Amino acid sequence: MDEKFIIPKKFKTISYALIGIGVLAFVIGFFTDAQRTWANYLLNNYYFVSIAIGAAFFIGIQYIAQAGWSAAFKRIPEAMTAYLPFAALFFLLLFFGMHSLYHWSHEGIAETDELIAHKQPYLNIPFFFVRVIVFFGLWILMTRLIRKISIKEDLEGGLAYFHTSERYSKILIFIIAITFTLFAVDMLMSLEVHWFSTLYAAKSFISAFYHGATIITLIAIILHQMGYLKMLNNSHLHDFSRYIFMLAIIWGYFNFSQFMLIWYGNIPEETSFYVHRWHGAFKILFFANILINWFLPFIVLMPRKTSRSKPVLVPVILILMAGQYMELYYDIWPAVLHEAKFGLLEIGAFLGYLGLFALVTATALTKANLVPRNHPYLEESVYHHF
Repeated sequence: MDEKFIIPKKFKTISYALIGIGVLAFVIGFFTDAQRTWANYLLNNYYFVSIAIGAAFFIGIQYIAQAGWSAAFKRIPEAMTAYLPFAALFFLLLFFGMHSLYHWSHEGIAETDELIAHKQPYLNIPFFFVRVIVFFGLWILMTRLIRKISIKEDLEGGLAYFHTSERYSKILIFIIAITFTLFAVDMLMSLEVHWFSTLYAAKSFISAFYHGATIITLIAIILHQMGYLKMLNNSHLHDFSRYIFMLAIIWGYFNFSQFMLIWYGNIPEETSFYVHRWHGAFKILFFANILINWFLPFIVLMPRKTSRSKPVLVPVILILMAGQYMELYYDIWPAVLHEAKFGLLEIGAFLGYLGLFALVTATALTKANLVPRNHPYLEESVYHHF
């Protein structure tokens, strides 16, 4: 079963236009409000790398579980991981914005702050970027290995490549579970260096898997609408929806657990996170975050009929894309800017990254057969019905 994806010329034009808008937004932003621009830079970098990592974790889970239903769609998460080298470069460039984002990065701050001095062996700029290099190096290495084996499987067939991919997937999810939780601590939690939470990193990891799965589903639907992946049916949509539904519940559980434990404990070092956000627009975002990222998918996707409906599923996914942005905005803006600001800079920056991510993913989709023709579970996936 051969199916090659060809990028429509219009898609390329739109992607380049969006990238241009993003570049223009950042150029103007750095001249008008550098700190706010660096906040946007961090948010969008983290947003799209978390989606790519969520896609990588999805690949690993499918192999380890020996899932048959998803076999025909594995090229999508593989293509999404192609964004990781670009993200690595962007996070290295974060070096120039450290002082605008991270209080602990200022020279001499540890001399007047006992807590920062205690954390300085871990929270220092050289070690920070050593971790960035190690994390991205491991992510890129493992995703490239799995992708390479996947392509060889297409060319040569046999079960050996599948079993090798399964072994590598076990290593991959172990690496991601450790490194991405540390990555979330470095990039987001350390924005408020005096705050403590043992659940924040796990919550961030779940969010990455959650929103990565939603984007995989959206791309599968878009490709089907374009005439590709003709095997996509209501049963596949149902399984994709179950992932979104399940992860929405887990996301809600971790968010509630963090808030409940901090509220119940009433320890100043922990409650400061919510105190800073319990006023104005940030308080509204607290409830909107729960409504969009948990309540909406939980209620809408619970019925069998709606979870198998593209007209229902696509709007839910688009709202969840906004929900992830809102979640990161809620984490970053109070810590960096201390006030809610949203305008053309935020819109332009997001559109730029969206255009780049879409173009990189689409280009990666053209590099291999869209349907993995020698996957041992392909027939089960193609004829998946229940």
